[in-house]
Amino acid sequence: MSLDFLEDFASDYENALLQTGFGNFQFLLITICGLIYMNTAMGVTIISFVLPSATCDFTMTSTDKGWLSASPMLGMLIGSYFWGCLADTKGRRVVLITTLLADGIFGILSSFAPIYIIFMLFRLVNGFNVAGTMSIIFPYLGEFQTTQHREKILCWMELYWTFGIILLPGIAWSLIPLKINIGSGIISYHSWNLFVALCAVPSILLGLWLFAFPESPKFLLEHGESEKALEVLALIYVKNTGQSRSNYPCTTLRESIRPLQRDGETNIQNQRIGNFTELKNLSVEIWDQTKTLYKHPYLKNSVITCAIQFCLTTSYYTLMVWFPEIFQRYDDYEKVHPGIPASVCDISSIVTSNTTFVDCESEIDHTVFFHTFIIGLACIPTSFWLPLCVHKLGIKFFLVFSLTAAGFVTLGFYFARSSFENLILSCIFEALTSLSISTLYCVLVDLFPTNLRVMAAAMSMTFGRGGALLGNLIFGLLIDLNCIIPIIIFSGMLFASAFLCWILPTTGADALN
Repeated sequence: MSLDFLEDFASDYENALLQTGFGNFQFLLITICGLIYMNTAMGVTIISFVLPSATCDFTMTSTDKGWLSASPMLGMLIGSYFWGCLADTKGRRVVLITTLLADGIFGILSSFAPIYIIFMLFRLVNGFNVAGTMSIIFPYLGEFQTTQHREKILCWMELYWTFGIILLPGIAWSLIPLKINIGSGIISYHSWNLFVALCAVPSILLGLWLFAFPESPKFLLEHGESEKALEVLALIYVKNTGQSRSNYPCTTLRESIRPLQRDGETNIQNQRIGNFTELKNLSVEIWDQTKTLYKHPYLKNSVITCAIQFCLTTSYYTLMVWFPEIFQRYDDYEKVHPGIPASVCDISSIVTSNTTFVDCESEIDHTVFFHTFIIGLACIPTSFWLPLCVHKLGIKFFLVFSLTAAGFVTLGFYFARSSFENLILSCIFEALTSLSISTLYCVLVDLFPTNLRVMAAAMSMTFGRGGALLGNLIFGLLIDLNCIIPIIIFSGMLFASAFLCWILPTTGADALN
């Protein structure tokens, strides 16, 4: 079947969206989507502060820490595609609300976990829910934007991620050093438990706030709900212009006939999963859409984006989660050997043979929080650089440049000889790689049509989280044995990502399909 009608349909929707104007609704939407993305940044990296804080409570070795840091990634690996399929069949908004509320509830429950294995399972469930939020938030926001504003609006999301990276160590710094010791033995509650619980509360609040926002009109129109889509567009028009609903110039919208929807089928969005037959129909629809991703004309882009996500996410999330642990090791080492330079590999090998580093009565040094806070601040310049210059330099330039530079920075970790040098490299690494991740999400919105958009993002995230899971396990196993190996692996992956981004098609100039 010819796909030429999709361009006409997109133009029709684009014109209707242009008539709504740009104003209060977009500002409110970017605010809540930005806060959700900021909350996601906190949820993804919260384990990095639990590792040094809960070491003695759970009597964790480096391998145990590797498994704990990998558990949310395993949850994301499972959840990315699951939630992506539901978002492309049942709606963006309902899945966002579900994942946010579930993430908040299980986050609070995890703070009461009495033993290591239970805490790890709860964090796995948290990762399962966070994956849904991450894969949906960019398509949801992007589908409310015209071609003129879409790329720049999506690029501003990077700033909210940066705020999350800055805010998290601030919260940890204010809570974890507190002397909180409730209970004894296996049932105990410490300051880090309170930190985990409080970081879960924003998910619940944001999930409740999202009830006040509509479903994506692009999604509704794609699924044959033209009247509902028109009502959403009229609502946007009223909020942006202050005029009455009757003044909105569009009275009808051209519906899309989905390639995967056969004659006589019920719209899958309206199907209820009440029995085996309906569940089977939903599964068939999801499988059909999955196969479409790996057929012409989407095969090349699907394979490339999955490979980019795997390489980029493996490097980024592994190192980001382990930064506070490395800072703590540097602090412990420099207290025992002041003025003696040592690399990350040197201090890691010493940890395995020197019991001086395991002191359950000592507190995490405040420099650990401060250094992580500085890493977040280092992302601010690139967070402004991206949206302000994306139209001049092009989104592909940012991807290729940042990933190539991040590859060289990762190699530099092997040559760092002090905590200060390690901090400088960590700041540059975080600024470049977080920029790459947000930019890649922007690209995904443009590469795929509405009925495949979230599923494509979720599929690529599934590969990414699989890489992050593998990376954390590798790092946990090798950091104390031969840490040069993961450094070389992660650096090579970043260089590979840069090359793959270079061969991606240019995006941002056309209306959404």
